[in-house]
Amino acid sequence: MKKLIIINSLLALFLTCNLIAQKSNASKQGQILSENDFDFLREITKDVVDSSRINPGQTIPGGFGPNNTGGILIRPGGRDCYPSFWIRDYAMSLECGFVSIEEQRHMLLLTASTQCDQPWITRGGSMVPYGAIADHIRIDDGLPVYFPGTIGYEDQGNKTFGMVPPYDDQFFFIHMAYYYIKTTSDFEILNQKINDRTLIDRMETAFMVPPSREDNNIVYTTDDFRGVDFGFRDVIEITGDLCLTSILKYRAANELSEIFAITGNKTMAGKYTLMANKIKAAIPLLFLDERGMLRASTGKCKQADVWSTSLAVYLKILEGESLDKACRFLVKAYKKGYLACNGNIRHLLTIDDFNATTSWEVSLAKKNTYQNGAYWGTATGWVCYAIAKADFDLAQKLAKEYIEDLRENDFRKGDGNGAPYECFHPSGHRQNPVYMTTVTCPLIVFMSMNIKPE
Repeated sequence: MKKLIIINSLLALFLTCNLIAQKSNASKQGQILSENDFDFLREITKDVVDSSRINPGQTIPGGFGPNNTGGILIRPGGRDCYPSFWIRDYAMSLECGFVSIEEQRHMLLLTASTQCDQPWITRGGSMVPYGAIADHIRIDDGLPVYFPGTIGYEDQGNKTFGMVPPYDDQFFFIHMAYYYIKTTSDFEILNQKINDRTLIDRMETAFMVPPSREDNNIVYTTDDFRGVDFGFRDVIEITGDLCLTSILKYRAANELSEIFAITGNKTMAGKYTLMANKIKAAIPLLFLDERGMLRASTGKCKQADVWSTSLAVYLKILEGESLDKACRFLVKAYKKGYLACNGNIRHLLTIDDFNATTSWEVSLAKKNTYQNGAYWGTATGWVCYAIAKADFDLAQKLAKEYIEDLRENDFRKGDGNGAPYECFHPSGHRQNPVYMTTVTCPLIVFMSMNIKPE
């Protein structure tokens, strides 16, 4: 009992220090959004999350369901958007503040229960390795689908979407557990057994699934046995050392280190801190180009990646001259119109398109659609955060454009309005209205940038 009290006290101290640090940063810079715009973003985000909930027994558009998992699920968006529980979209949205403790616990334990406990080969010839986390989980029977491209359990897995499941979900699973513990101080859940294995064991097993270099712990993949690096570009064929996945692994290593430190296991805490430090040191050495941008990989599609670069700034991986150079270049790209449209962000700058017919080197999507050149709100907060370090006024301008687009096309107006969309292009392409990470991810960043000075 005494040990639990000490652990809870340490966690409370940690959260207090985090909040003080956020307030200090916000006080120095001012607010990224006006109070009115910030309140609007919070309100629309809450309504999008509400629209994304699937209650027990509920059937969703398209005849999917009912939800027989025993608790509320949160899918990637409302209306006809993605009819299953997607791990990454949910995990990326957690910190928005609109997911209850009960909901968190249910989705965490459901995800843990569907972790692969026995390697197997799909009918399409792909392999599900031991410890793999599902890409998404069916709501009617709770079966895991480890690969993109299908809702069906039997149909999953073929070379088109990787010979192994996407690498990012393992690290998002760790983030789900970390955030639940951080929110609740429920350290006892770490030793709770799910299918005869404790949660902490499942977290460590998941961490080791994506193949990584022995010397620096960077995640990599090959042409012959490829895995998707990040589900928000699963129709893009990216190979070699992988930047964004390694960024997610860096965060997961720090989260595991923090959990072990608070629970008194200094040896394991040190192990994961060392891994995180190696990844942090390796990322700029492997991926940084001469302009300050991080490339997506070292193999196919080794193009300068806006999402990796801005996320690395947000998670404090880039430092010193590398940080300054990256932020200054993003400012330049935004001013010249290479980066954003209506406050939404491309994966690649328009000047970095592979050729006239495709943005990424290898893509299943046509140019300027979906993940191959459309504009996404998911990354807007990370980019604003990075630009703010070099030009805060310009970051405010980008954030304002993002809010104005949401206001203009707000799904709550009805009559064909659907913002937040998953992505769009000014040529007329729009995909998936009422999409969650388009608002949750920026809100999470803006909350840390928009704390009023005291």
